[in-house]
Amino acid sequence: MGTTAEPVRGYIIPVGGAEEKIGDVAILRRFAALCDSGAGRVAIIPTASALEDTGARYAEIFTGLGTREAIVLPIESRSDCARPEVLDTLDRADGVFLTGGNQLRLSTMLGGTEVAKTLRRRNREGMHVAGTSAGAAFLCEHMIAFGKEGASPRARAVTLAPGLGLTNRIIIDQHFRQRDRLGRLLTALAYNPFAIGIGLDENTAAFIGPDETLEVVGGGAITVVDPSDLQFSSMARVRKNDPVCLINLKLHLLDRGSTFHLHTRVAAAALVIAERVSGSHHAYP
Repeated sequence: MGTTAEPVRGYIIPVGGAEEKIGDVAILRRFAALCDSGAGRVAIIPTASALEDTGARYAEIFTGLGTREAIVLPIESRSDCARPEVLDTLDRADGVFLTGGNQLRLSTMLGGTEVAKTLRRRNREGMHVAGTSAGAAFLCEHMIAFGKEGASPRARAVTLAPGLGLTNRIIIDQHFRQRDRLGRLLTALAYNPFAIGIGLDENTAAFIGPDETLEVVGGGAITVVDPSDLQFSSMARVRKNDPVCLINLKLHLLDRGSTFHLHTRVAAAALVIAERVSGSHHAYP
């Protein structure tokens, strides 16, 4: 008797916000191409946004990129999350895109609902899930709800809330370099250095494949903070707003085409990847 193959998890794609929507739309084009390898159905959840035309704008972009079907799901209340037509659309979708706005609108409206359960199940079954800005923050299990900006970690400068829970391996912060958010990402990691910190610049995305390899796509950089060898954190003893001492963190700055493996925690530069593909071994200045 033959055995049924285990489903392959879909991509998890956090985007740092302000992604290009005209011209070189590398991030949205890559997401659309992944979805088009199936039936080409994309569902758009604009819940985080307070603007009425957000969903329609993304639907127009994806249609322009050749997506066969782009459906906006106007989820505006928790009761909407139980509507059969919403759940049916998610069951048939090859990809879901969560727009930017306010991540607490996502967590308070979707958390614990059938939509959240369906998104987790369908991602395990192979559906790709992307989110930009607030949508990116919401993807992982531990979500930065809000926090103070600045370069230094400070006690109680960040509030965490439960996110969607597609992965518990990372904590995401967005608009990273543009809004000076290194300190708040470090603060979030200082609470419990189990997760890896992912700081996404604007117009930059992490395409996290089913093998847990993160690849950088877009025009900015991704800051990866690996606390696995952390030797000391003063978080438990400092007072509110005091700086936090963290010893032996590892930090990577990754540009387009670079990778980071979430299991092995090994980073690779884009040039190294190109050398492996081409078989070239010459040195670069």
